[in-house]
Amino acid sequence: MIVGVIRGGTSGEYPLSLKTGAAILNALPEERYETRDILIDKTGTWHLRGMPSTPTRALSQLDVVLNALHGGVGEDGTVQRLLDQMAIPYAGARPTASSIALNKVRARETLRAAGVRMPRAVSFSAQNVQTAPDMARSVFTQFGPPYIVKPSSEGAGRGIRVASGIIELPDAIADVMESFGNVLVEEYIRGQEASVGVIEGFRNEQLYVLPPAHVKRTGPHLNFEMHESGAIEHSVPSSFTHIQKLNIEDIARVAHTALGISHFSRSDVIVTPHAVYLLEVNTTPGLYPGASFPQMLESVGSSVTEFLEHAISLARSHR
Repeated sequence: MIVGVIRGGTSGEYPLSLKTGAAILNALPEERYETRDILIDKTGTWHLRGMPSTPTRALSQLDVVLNALHGGVGEDGTVQRLLDQMAIPYAGARPTASSIALNKVRARETLRAAGVRMPRAVSFSAQNVQTAPDMARSVFTQFGPPYIVKPSSEGAGRGIRVASGIIELPDAIADVMESFGNVLVEEYIRGQEASVGVIEGFRNEQLYVLPPAHVKRTGPHLNFEMHESGAIEHSVPSSFTHIQKLNIEDIARVAHTALGISHFSRSDVIVTPHAVYLLEVNTTPGLYPGASFPQMLESVGSSVTEFLEHAISLARSHR
């Protein structure tokens, strides 16, 4: 079977995508799969076997595609629409679900309508005529500090700022708006961070939820540098109580279904003594060493190889 692995991309998560792609290429047994390493560089140029190529040529003669792109065209539906047009089976979310999940504002609307508990938030775009201080005052009238300030369509902690009070909030909003053209201001929920994976049709379960990983870090909040340097630890099994684990599993299952995601997802949550809050849902989980998803798989006696073979089966059966 010829498996194309697409990695790289134009988003700021390029280094993590390279790592996930390498992990996929290394995990697929050579005796069962012929792999093709398809790279999209930072300018958007496609490459096959190290040479520039067109998307059509790079994707020709493939039996299935595994998408290792994090953010950007790999998660906003662009690559998925291209694969659909070429009738190439691929694992993961379809174009619309992928696009909604990546856009934190649109995802929040869908998830809140489904009854999912999330931190309160206010969003602004470049079309807003308000100044940063006006935006900050608008947020303050709805909920108090501290605040998490982040771009609306980035992952892996890119662009995140923390404002401890109303005085710091305008600068944080201005910084994110200038860099990304949009901003989401969330209330800072104090609690323990967790990551949890969902896999469809795994081990004879319609929606199999992996044991949650307790996320441990040294800084005040997750950021891209921590992901890139591997300065984040994931403990699986975690020390969450049985009730907390059930609540984490429930919120991940509901989020996966509400967003209409196919095959698999990974949700990030905050666990407090009284409730679980969903932060965001990722349609392309990181599979590189140190990421949470491989460790969750290992905790149930599985592996990245078993997961990928299952994902290929889902893609080939068009589930």
